[in-house]
Amino acid sequence: MLRIGIIACGKIAQVRHIPEYLSNPDSTVVAYYDLDEKRAAEVASRFGGRVYASVEELLADPTIDAVSICAANAYHAELTIKALRAGKHVLCEKPMAIRYEDCEAMTGVARMTGKRLLIGQNQRFAKAHVTARQLIRDGEIGRVLTFRSTFGHGGPETWSITPGAATWFFDKKLAAMGAMADLGIHKTDLLRFLLDQDVIRVSARLSTLDKRGPDSKLISVDDNAMCIYEMSGGTMGTMTASWTYYGAEDNSTVLYGTKGIMRIYDDPAHSIVITYRDGSRRELDLEAIQTNDNQTSSGVIDEFVSAVLSGRSSVLDADDVIRSMRAVFAALRSAEEGRTVETLV
Repeated sequence: MLRIGIIACGKIAQVRHIPEYLSNPDSTVVAYYDLDEKRAAEVASRFGGRVYASVEELLADPTIDAVSICAANAYHAELTIKALRAGKHVLCEKPMAIRYEDCEAMTGVARMTGKRLLIGQNQRFAKAHVTARQLIRDGEIGRVLTFRSTFGHGGPETWSITPGAATWFFDKKLAAMGAMADLGIHKTDLLRFLLDQDVIRVSARLSTLDKRGPDSKLISVDDNAMCIYEMSGGTMGTMTASWTYYGAEDNSTVLYGTKGIMRIYDDPAHSIVITYRDGSRRELDLEAIQTNDNQTSSGVIDEFVSAVLSGRSSVLDADDVIRSMRAVFAALRSAEEGRTVETLV
């Protein structure tokens, strides 16, 4: 039985991490810490477990095996490194960190301590994505030439534990990046997963078009990010992340191959639709994509528990996810410098 501590008790912890740990027969949540001690106490009263007065006190408890880092982006690296050095396995929310050097430090400490570090890239577990990856490997649409991938919704204001314009997602000191960190990392990581290729070159534009803070001024992080990715296998395409899709959420990916076109979560009736060069069509009905308004089991917590207890490698291992972060940081440089940037792969 894996005994879990939750560090930061906000929305992601309450909606995904804690319920999914408690529904897994091989794990239980026993500890909580949050800067807001009242919030931590309320969560503990709902789910059971003990509240700790500090991160250090929680990490010093030898009965805790592993922790989930559910804090704001700016704290991911510091908290992860503290937990690893305290002998805990770590599941860290995305984005992995706000600087590439921090990502490297996190993976380095994990290797040094021998503790597991996984990152919560949940799109790798959506059934249509898992199926699509295998179909691509099997050559169903031939060689993938181009793609377009989109993740857009109306913004994090209603998702955050502090809803509205005061959400930490809009605070550059806490979030560092906006839509690119919140949504763009998901689709960047997904493209690597689907294609078995790394991003090697990026041309990006990040803008703040509409979102405003409590002062009615445009927020200090991006609310839209548009990237052109060139991949290591010769495939190229676009990745768009947006907080200004004020309608239905769009979490679609379309792949254009030499034998046909594969649409993933792009058709309202079917999870995957393939149209072939001869005009024929194949439809696959799997599960609907998870949205902020339709929460289903992410698969991330089950994967973390299983990987830690069995000692096996995982698709969420930080040593792999860091390659997706390289593309994100290259996109930031590209937008800042107004030029195409090569990644560090």
